[in-house]
Amino acid sequence: MSSIRPWRDIARRPCRQIMVGNVPVGGNAPITVQTMTNTPTEDAAATIAQIRRCVDAGADIVRVSCPDAASTAAMPAIVKAAGVPIVADIHFHYKRALEAADAGAACLRINPGNIGSSERVAEVVRAAKANGCAIRIGVNAGSLEKDLLEKYGEPCPEALVESALDHIKLLQDHDFHEYKVAVKASDVFLAVAAYMQLADAVDCPLHLGITEAGGLIGGTVKSSIGIGNLLWAGIGDTIRVSLSAEPEEEVRVGYEILKSLGLRTRGVRVVSCPSCARQGFDVIRTVAALEERLQHIRTPMSLSVLGCVVNGPGEARETDIGITGGGNGKHMVYLSGVTDHHIESEAMLDHIVRLVEARAAEIDAGAPSMDSLHGKAA
Repeated sequence: MSSIRPWRDIARRPCRQIMVGNVPVGGNAPITVQTMTNTPTEDAAATIAQIRRCVDAGADIVRVSCPDAASTAAMPAIVKAAGVPIVADIHFHYKRALEAADAGAACLRINPGNIGSSERVAEVVRAAKANGCAIRIGVNAGSLEKDLLEKYGEPCPEALVESALDHIKLLQDHDFHEYKVAVKASDVFLAVAAYMQLADAVDCPLHLGITEAGGLIGGTVKSSIGIGNLLWAGIGDTIRVSLSAEPEEEVRVGYEILKSLGLRTRGVRVVSCPSCARQGFDVIRTVAALEERLQHIRTPMSLSVLGCVVNGPGEARETDIGITGGGNGKHMVYLSGVTDHHIESEAMLDHIVRLVEARAAEIDAGAPSMDSLHGKAA
């Protein structure tokens, strides 16, 4: 329903592209959404099941922690069953990086500075090259090197960026260039400032995140402000929303951030009112039920759910499907912005679900999608 609006366009920061398995990151590739499992990695069955739930929610890439040999021993089965590239999260034990690379990990998440000597870094680089692995340099305000803390007195943007540049040099000294970088902090201002400085200093893809952001509500707000601010400025090529919540929720929040900025359009974008005494039906519970029942829809489309006729008709004109509350338990249904028919309260929820599924099937069969209208990849 939407037309091209140049004032919405976001000019992304130019950078070179790397491959994480079969997923391109950077360049003109769509911004990818990542999450991380929280099951014991050595429990391959539980980890695979969680990865599949994350993929169903839309995850493009999934990271798993590899703190011990039992974890890397489970990696071949996990990689084989995952269906998306797997990033191995490595801290301190360089041998875990070697094992994960041999086990099929698409990317190694490391701090080159904390896995030991230059010789050990060289071993990890050799393993990455031999197995076609990318590397993600992960700088975190909570684990900055002692010399940088002594130099700057506290975590600050300059310290995070200097740490990142030092780690980049370690890889470049070994002629390795398939890397992306993150400079995360739990403080939104610190993280955003560090990413903005880093974006001007390097040409590699950037992995965005506000680390240790908090629970589902608080962490979503912090992440939306920080990641959204950077994306709006054109900075960022892959994102992970860090929440004290199940990883599927991280994926959903990540997509909602991208959808709000018009950068990805997977699934149903719901426009709904906060409800008031004018509502002709229970908007809050209706929207909650629709969001739950429409999670399986991957086709980009829009749905407006408004409780009354004040803003309902106007919002419906801009969405693929709309419902506006009316009197006497009968509500107006809009298709492609045009009033089409009425539906009674008792049948409304099932009716909307069927309409969305039918519209998704039409789009999948060849009708223009919102991505084609905007020229952006889903």
